Amino acid sequence: MTLATTAPDMTGTYLNYLWIALSIIALLLGLLWLGWRGRKRRQGGLPAPDDVPAALLEAQPRAAAEGMVIGTVKAGDYLDRVAVHGLGVRTNGRLEVHDQGVAVFRSGAPNYLISAAALDHVRTDRGVVGKFVERDGAVIIGWRLGEEPVETAFRARHAEAHQELLDELRSVISPSARPYASPSDEESPSS
Repeated sequence: MTLATTAPDMTGTYLNYLWIALSIIALLLGLLWLGWRGRKRRQGGLPAPDDVPAALLEAQPRAAAEGMVIGTVKAGDYLDRVAVHGLGVRTNGRLEVHDQGVAVFRSGAPNYLISAAALDHVRTDRGVVGKFVERDGAVIIGWRLGEEPVETAFRARHAEAHQELLDELRSVISPSARPYASPSDEESPSS
C-alpha cells in the first residue's frame, strides 16, 4: 500500500513574496521620480534653448545626419544630465548644421537650435551618461545655455556623416569662442 503525500498549499506565501517585490519596485520608481523632479527644480534657472526658426526647416543644411541625440550634460561632468526643457532625454533624431547654428530635431521631444554665437567647441568622445560607444564614436557639441556651459552628445548612424558633421561644426564655431577645457585637457604630461 502506498501513501500519497500532498504538498502544502504555498499560494499564500508566494503571493506575499509577490506583494513585497511589487512594493520594492514601486518604492524604487518613486525614488527615481523624486530624484528627477529634484534635479529639474535645481536646474529651473536654466533658460530654454531657442526654437528652430521656420526658415531653417526648409533651408539646405551645410551638413546633416540621422542618429541618436544622446542628451545634454553640464560641461565637464558626463553624469550631470540637464533635466529641464527635455534636454537630457535620449532620442532618435537629426542634427543639421546651418550658418545660424545647429538645429537639433528629436522624435518625441522638443526640437531646438544651438545658435552659432552660443557654440564653444566640438570634439569627439565615447559618449555621456546613459550611452557610451567606441572611442570617438560620439560628437560632443559644447555650447552655452544662458551662462551655463553644457555639452550635447550625438551619435551619427553612418561614419561618413559623422566626419562631415565634425568638419562643418568646426567651420561654424567662431574663432573667438572660448573652448571649455575639461580637467583631462589641463593635465600636463609628466616628464
